[in-house]
Amino acid sequence: MTLAAFLAVWAVHLAAAISPGPAVLMAARTGAVEGRRTGSFLAVGLGIGATFWAAAALFGLSLLFAAAPALLGAFKLAGAAFLIVTAIQMWRHADEALVLDARPPRGALSALRLGVATQLANPKPAIFFGAVFVGLVPPGVPPLMLAALLFVVFLNETLWNMLVVRIFSLEKVRRGYIRLKSILDRVFGGLFALLGIRIAL
Repeated sequence: MTLAAFLAVWAVHLAAAISPGPAVLMAARTGAVEGRRTGSFLAVGLGIGATFWAAAALFGLSLLFAAAPALLGAFKLAGAAFLIVTAIQMWRHADEALVLDARPPRGALSALRLGVATQLANPKPAIFFGAVFVGLVPPGVPPLMLAALLFVVFLNETLWNMLVVRIFSLEKVRRGYIRLKSILDRVFGGLFALLGIRIAL
């Protein structure tokens, strides 16, 4: 695999990681509500989840879905249910007052698990890695190069979402979020619901 091909895979995946989706939305909300530290652990979880999908695609997940379309359909429905439940919870608690630092943020492991769960429940990376990513990686790539590709996927997802967390954890942004919490939670919840419905259909 040439350096140019490697950089092409990196750039295409970075564009996919940056595009708005459940991971970016969760990073933004966690950064605003729970701060930079918690959001950073969430971002690492998102990176782990994306790396799992990339590895699964490289080692035959796309072939499994092609052989058993019903399995992909079931997976999409499960992911859609996760996003819709998340949306409902945001809507239900949108009007609850939130005072910064009034309650401790979730722990590191809890944030990490949430990041992994958000990414694993999202069919977007599964489809991207199974269709686009695998198509860009030529056959016969040495194991060391595959490991480098997976590391790049982890870095792309983690660092981008850490940047999102950082922006939304800035004091002015956090204060703005608190002022507009009921509206923003419903916007975020609505986006999660729309993504879930789109995935289900």
